[in-house]
Amino acid sequence: MNGLQAVQNVVGTRTTLPILSNVLLRTEGQRLELTATDLDVTITCAVEASVKKGGSTTVPVKRLFGIVRELGNAELDLDVDDKNVCAVRSGPSFYRINGLSADEFPPTPKFKEDKKVVLSQQTVKGMMRKTSFAVSTDESRYVLNGIFLTLKDHKMTMVATDGRRLALVDEEVDVSEASHGEFIIPAKAVGELNRLLQDKGDVEIRYAENQASFNLKDEKSASVLIVTKLIEGNYPNYRQVIPAETKERIGLLREEFLHALKRAEIMTSEKSNSVKMSFSSNKLEITANSPEVGEAKETLAVNYKGPDLAIAFNPKYLIDPLNALAQDEVFIELIDELSPGVLKINGPFLYVVMPMRLS
Repeated sequence: MNGLQAVQNVVGTRTTLPILSNVLLRTEGQRLELTATDLDVTITCAVEASVKKGGSTTVPVKRLFGIVRELGNAELDLDVDDKNVCAVRSGPSFYRINGLSADEFPPTPKFKEDKKVVLSQQTVKGMMRKTSFAVSTDESRYVLNGIFLTLKDHKMTMVATDGRRLALVDEEVDVSEASHGEFIIPAKAVGELNRLLQDKGDVEIRYAENQASFNLKDEKSASVLIVTKLIEGNYPNYRQVIPAETKERIGLLREEFLHALKRAEIMTSEKSNSVKMSFSSNKLEITANSPEVGEAKETLAVNYKGPDLAIAFNPKYLIDPLNALAQDEVFIELIDELSPGVLKINGPFLYVVMPMRLS
């Protein structure tokens, strides 16, 4: 059940090739490997099984998943004949599903040993959580439709931007000289990784010219392999949008700041979707004002000694990173009302957001 749950997500509903609606079932020792693909992302999950006779076939994944889900956690007995008809028995239930030959199923790409890095799943999961919300959904700028990953100088860096905000996180990792490089992981694979990465176990990342693989292993030796095509093209030079120096740095309690923004956001509208942040002596006022809706005003006590400063942001662009972080305290760094704001934590994370015009 968990194996099917892991793989069936990538299968599209409208596919022109019947084989792409199927899951590949293949025995490997005393394990059953399940593989599904949409030709861009391929997911393989291995589950323990008692194999009486080895072999491989493919069956429609949504139908098999539907049956297994409704049977609950019962034991299943699978039997496949030479015409790829799969008989499923479980207690008093019996099903026969017409499948297709495993030979038609697209082969999973193989990777060389040289370009790889291993780190904990928890680390990668945290990095993706802190960046994936900033991935662009605008398909005309396709290089931004994914997370840019760099491996060099004993560091793994992930960046995502949609042109209006940018999230960056890096972690120290043991990167060999041969494994140095960079690539862009498309949004669909990012979504699957966000779903499948666990808090325990390791992930082995390998990459080649136009694809990358993420092999997730837990302590019980169960494994999930995600192979994805990469986005071709050059990622823009994101370093140039990060302000070199800021004037004011203000510490804020993340939860308090987040909830004040969420409340103020209620009073924004499509026409006026900005909240204004006004800093004065030890005080932050967050206001939203849209003629057709009404107004909101939130006041927070902050440690601020600088000159009065007002700046406006799209509240969603501050709520997203605050939701993705776990720290109690965040820092907002500002220059003036026209320059980008920077959100930081005590840790390897940085978020740049463009201001909106003060109305």
